[in-house]
Amino acid sequence: MMDANGEDLNPEVRSILAAARDRPGGTERVSVDVRPLSVAIDAAEADGRIPVIAEVKPTSPTTEGRCDDDPADLARAMVDGGAMAISVLTEPDHFGGSADALTRVREAVDVPVLRKDFILRESQLDLVASDLILLIARFVDDLDGLLSAAENRGFQPLVEVHTRKELDRAVAAGADLIGVNNRDLARLEVDLDTFESLAPAAPDDVTLIAESGIGSIDDVERMRSAGADALLIGSAIMDGDVTANVRRLTTQQ
Repeated sequence: MMDANGEDLNPEVRSILAAARDRPGGTERVSVDVRPLSVAIDAAEADGRIPVIAEVKPTSPTTEGRCDDDPADLARAMVDGGAMAISVLTEPDHFGGSADALTRVREAVDVPVLRKDFILRESQLDLVASDLILLIARFVDDLDGLLSAAENRGFQPLVEVHTRKELDRAVAAGADLIGVNNRDLARLEVDLDTFESLAPAAPDDVTLIAESGIGSIDDVERMRSAGADALLIGSAIMDGDVTANVRRLTTQQ
């Protein structure tokens, strides 16, 4: 199976996409009254914290084991540590996520909540309400249409890119919130140089999120120095005491 760039995909990613294509969407159109991410970023910086989106991730193809802790409890602990937003996996087959977990998290915290999933068509936007929705440019055929459909429902779309071609496509589609994934989803390899190489090409008025491979305060500072307005961090937070892990990664040095 090839992606939009014509690259052969890792077998795990092929399986994820096959499941996503078969997964039904919602039956009723969602309308969202969102908590703005820009306000959360500004509040974190005003408080002297590095803006971090902490991820509730039960499992993934790149991690060992599974976390069965209550997602709402985890989210509250992350916010206590200084997270300015929460990301929740809703992909059930490979990441152990669910729409119910996202709903419970959004009820438990007062910060923006990102729905992280492999969304390929418009009806899948209607599965559950969230403040932000992830759209992966690499796998979305009609990015302009899906971006517009998400915005029409009130979502703040976070368009994820990994290459210059994808970045240009996201900007052309009108995305003003762009995540640069340091993980190559074709091979599941991580390289922090990815963000550093793409950030200078992004327009000044775009909010840039650095994603994947960020495990230490040195990584955080590296991404911030390269132009990251905020960071999406999962495994490094989920491994151990989530409150302490978030506090460590959001504390200005």
